[in-house]
Amino acid sequence: MTLSPTTLSRSAGLAAVASGLLFIGVQIAHPHLDAVTVTSTEMLVRDSLKVVMAALALLGITGMYLRQVRQAGVLGLVGYLLLAAGYLLIACTAFVAAYVLPSVAAAVPAYVDDVTAVATGGQAVGDIGHLATVIKLQGVAYLGGGLLLGVAMYRARVLARWACLLLAVGGVVSAALTFMPDAFFRLLAFPNGIAMIALGWSLWRLGRTTTTAASAAGTAPVPAERVAG
Repeated sequence: MTLSPTTLSRSAGLAAVASGLLFIGVQIAHPHLDAVTVTSTEMLVRDSLKVVMAALALLGITGMYLRQVRQAGVLGLVGYLLLAAGYLLIACTAFVAAYVLPSVAAAVPAYVDDVTAVATGGQAVGDIGHLATVIKLQGVAYLGGGLLLGVAMYRARVLARWACLLLAVGGVVSAALTFMPDAFFRLLAFPNGIAMIALGWSLWRLGRTTTTAASAAGTAPVPAERVAG
């Protein structure tokens, strides 16, 4: 298989689709987090999948941004960098949840309870150190990046505009849900997950259309903006 820009773009689209499906899937019937549940095999699997989800999402949004880098402008660059930082931090905190917290849960359960409370929008009773700052930065980068990148891609008119709008609005909805009980907090995965699935599929189809048009004409691939326009 030749690693052309179109092939890489379509692969990024599939990565975005997979990340959206994982993001929604790991939240379905999610157990309440505390010092007991973090040691379960179920949470090990869920948190490990969150790490994979974040890595796939990072590949997906990179492909989306590069596909419309000129049209997205400065707003798109800022949004991409913020959202990429958000997914990197999600991967780090999910790794900690999967492989670090279970090992200390028996010795310092109060600390683990505080970490899981902050991670789900609650308040810590004790001090969890710099992890509290990391979790806050993760939320700001993820929600702010989704809003800015969604608006930039909506204005670019390259990918499905309704999905771009959903990505932007999903950040605002998610911010509101963080002030609600844990059962509602888990719903934040759905608007963002659906947006990633739709945007990834749109990116994949765009690459397919570009390849088909080039094959029919017997020429180099048509620029993405000309196909989408």
